[in-house]
This record gives sequence, structure tokens and C-alpha cells, in this order.
Amino acid sequence: MNDFVEQCRREWKRLGVRDPVAEEMATELASDLSEAEAEGISAQEFLGRSAFDPPSFAAAWAAERGIIPEHQPSRATARRRPVFLMAFTGVAAIALVIAAALLLTGEPKLTLASSQVRPRLLGPLPPDVGRQVHTTSASTPVEWILLVLAIIALGFAARLWSTRIRARPPSAA
Repeated sequence: MNDFVEQCRREWKRLGVRDPVAEEMATELASDLSEAEAEGISAQEFLGRSAFDPPSFAAAWAAERGIIPEHQPSRATARRRPVFLMAFTGVAAIALVIAAALLLTGEPKLTLASSQVRPRLLGPLPPDVGRQVHTTSASTPVEWILLVLAIIALGFAARLWSTRIRARPPSAA
């Protein structure tokens, strides 16, 4: 029981809970566990699954009391998120630049030529008569789709960056 309370104290300290608040919570927890033991209830029965995971119990209780935010990502996830977010933003920006460059240059070009065969009753015809040439960009629809998707991805990345900037590390109340 005493070990459980000490592990909770260490977790509250790691989470940034102020010492007086942590001490009050530890005293309350020790008192509740002592009362349960006096009534013949084991710590496992009193705490349920939490009896085997003091850090999770301490974090959940502190979050429930409003001392720390409800959900805190693990340190590994917190470190991985900026790298992923930077990579996602970079890929979206590159896609935007490529789509814009392709649209502005109009490359690759596609040329379609068609000619009508006419009988030579009237003599030879100039080479341009009956011939039509159309030049267009073959990939324009794909480029527009890429451009729109890149803009959407950059908007999403901007939203993620703004929520990341607003998020503050946990602090005690």
C-alpha cells in the first residue's frame, strides 16, 4: 500500500503536479487505502486493475481533478509527431510546387493531327487543306487534381501545426 502511494507521488511529480496538491492527494489515497484495509477490503479489490499500474492511476486521478490535461501523449509519440508533421508538410509543399509548375508550363504537350483524304479530281491540293492540328496538354486534369489535393493537404498541415503550437506542456493548477 505504501509503495503504491509512493509510486503515485513519483508520477505526480513527473507530471508537474505541485507538491502541496500531490501531498494532499497522497494523504487522501493513503487514508482511503487504510480504511479499505480496516474494512477487510484488499487494495486490489479497492483499486481494481489500477492496483497493478500506479502511474496510470495517478495520471487518471490528476486528470479527473483537472490538475493535468486528460490525455497526454507518450514521450515517444510526442517526439515522433513533429517529424511526421514536418515530412507531411514537406511532401504536400513539393506536390503543390510540382503541380503548379506543370500547369504553368503546359508540359507534356500532345499533338493530334488529322487529315481528310480527298479525291484528286481538281488537281493537287496544298498540304494544309483538309488537315487539322490540335495541341493540348495531356495531363492537365491530373495536374489540377494534384494541385487541389496539395492545397487541401497544406491546409490540413497548417491546422495540425496551429493545434500543436497552442498545446502547452502539462502544468499543475
